Amino acid sequence: MNVKILSNEDVNHLVKMEDAIDIIRSAFIQLHQGKADLPLRIQIQVTQQTRTLVMPAYLKETGALATKIISIFPENRGTDLPTVHAVVMVTDSRTGQPLALMGAHSLTALRTGAASGVATELLARKDSRVVAIFGAGIQGRTQLQAVCCVRPIEKVLIYDVDPTAVQTYIEDMRTLPHIPPNIQPASSPSHALEVADIVCTATPSTQPVFQDEFLKRGTHINAIGSFTPHMQEIPEKTVARSKIVVDSLEASLSESGDLIIPLNHTSITREDIHGELGELASGARVGRETDDEITLFKSVGLAIQDAALSHYVLTQAQSSNRGCNVKI
Repeated sequence: MNVKILSNEDVNHLVKMEDAIDIIRSAFIQLHQGKADLPLRIQIQVTQQTRTLVMPAYLKETGALATKIISIFPENRGTDLPTVHAVVMVTDSRTGQPLALMGAHSLTALRTGAASGVATELLARKDSRVVAIFGAGIQGRTQLQAVCCVRPIEKVLIYDVDPTAVQTYIEDMRTLPHIPPNIQPASSPSHALEVADIVCTATPSTQPVFQDEFLKRGTHINAIGSFTPHMQEIPEKTVARSKIVVDSLEASLSESGDLIIPLNHTSITREDIHGELGELASGARVGRETDDEITLFKSVGLAIQDAALSHYVLTQAQSSNRGCNVKI
């Protein structure tokens, strides 16, 4: 039995953000139509600070079957090891045979960015020109790539607590296609918010990364950093006055502090959640209705995204003979 091994570099080479957005849109529509098997992610708490997540999913329409294993070990800081390790195993849905093992660092960033691309397409104002990015890591990079694919962005403001990371971000992003050259560091969160039409938060924060009063009317927010009940990027006041769209209602209500905390404080109720992304993408539910409303896409990340994109990556790798085949 041969298994194809693909690196993060291979993944980046084989998929463009424009294609990823189309693939992820289709995956969310399949989820809404009941054509996906998506268990809640399994969390194994290794120590108080470290955990491993197991994320399986199956998309019945396309036959994409995959499992992602991601380990989050913040205690690796200061060593030669990254704080996050992740791989995806792609399985043949007809035979059960393992087909590929690929690095999931780039894949996760791409599929997360692509989901925000779909949400931005459906929820951001058509005339959106300025985007503010909170978080200068790999997720912040693919957030900007995706937004620039669906809106004619002219200016980018990047904010991070690490000024060095901001400068590296600006230098790296200016070399990519579709990214406007006007990328500037934001001196403060309020500086970024006062002019932003679209805001993307991609941080590991446990408290809001901006103040609600600086957010202008008509802004669209992609909040993708919070994926545990104790993580929070978005102020409760902002959540309470937003049209809220989630990737999965079940997953968000069990995992996202951005929603769980205001729910516990009765700032919002479950009925205040407008709908799921798949509903909007399929046309079953309306997205933005006025230019003044604030829209919020809250994503915790779903395994259907990993399954859909890894299935596509493997198809591209097979047709281009990229990667290494290993007999096991």
